[in-house]
Amino acid sequence: MNPKSLVTGGAGFIGAHVVNELVALGHDVWVIDDLSGGFIENINPKAKFLKGSITDSKFIERVFSENKFDYVYHLAAYAAEGLSHFIKRFNYENNLIGSINLINESVKNEVKCFVFTSSIAVYGAAKPPMKETTIPLPEDPYGIAKLAVEQDLKTTHEMFGLDYIIFRPHNVYGEYQNMGDKYRNVVGIFMNQLLQNKPLTVFGDGEQTRAFSYIGDVAPHIAKSVHVPQAINHIFNIGADTEFTVRELAETVMEAMGLRNDLNHLPPRNEVVHAYANHDKAKEIFNIKSTISLRDGLFKMADWAKNAGSRKSKKFENIEILKNLPSVWLED
Repeated sequence: MNPKSLVTGGAGFIGAHVVNELVALGHDVWVIDDLSGGFIENINPKAKFLKGSITDSKFIERVFSENKFDYVYHLAAYAAEGLSHFIKRFNYENNLIGSINLINESVKNEVKCFVFTSSIAVYGAAKPPMKETTIPLPEDPYGIAKLAVEQDLKTTHEMFGLDYIIFRPHNVYGEYQNMGDKYRNVVGIFMNQLLQNKPLTVFGDGEQTRAFSYIGDVAPHIAKSVHVPQAINHIFNIGADTEFTVRELAETVMEAMGLRNDLNHLPPRNEVVHAYANHDKAKEIFNIKSTISLRDGLFKMADWAKNAGSRKSKKFENIEILKNLPSVWLED
């Protein structure tokens, strides 16, 4: 009998790729998504789609009671670190309380393993490269919520025996990314701006460093993790090793897209300046030999982006705090 897996956020960027990988592995896959940031065309046609929100506890309870899931892959989140300061309630309801709804039902329905996509945002401004042993000190509500879920999974395992695997990916880009979201995913933002013949918006001097990670180096390992016994009840950084500045990223994106425009330097925002991770643990457990270069990954995404076309950016309508909000985020 095929394993039965639930993927939350399966119409979104990383989630859709994980669904594809699970289908290829022979899993029967159910997808929960409210389509607030994902697109129904992203969902693998072999997966069963249930539209709804993880914040709706009655809906989640019903889905679990009607289906006996072996595995839960929880990727649904609103992953806008910078914006999370200004949408605290929304952030915690979606990224923390929604996660707890899923953990509760996983315990009650004896799920074999709960796979959670966290973030290196949990490390905050720790000295890079961050290791799994680095003490987490998140600096934004998004990272705080992710860390809280990680800690809850640990205590849930100790109390109820629910096995888990936690991944901390970072700066993931690739096909299916929502290029119309102006609050997160800088690669998608840059490509969308180029397609609209707009300047590329860069906060501060653009010397912030990140290790931009191609989706093909992340999603397959998340999907197969439940079949790797050594991964159970462990935390893994996952992604690319080599860091680049945002300015270097902008130049390479323009090369990949075959389009150029000016850089529009905006006032600096309150963010971690240098964030990239060590991946020795994941390399050992998942036998990772290499990852795709930034240039090659961007060319892959650019082919998709030019075919998909630009997306109109939507304004986030429920900003809770306006004080210190970057002015570009107030624009329509």
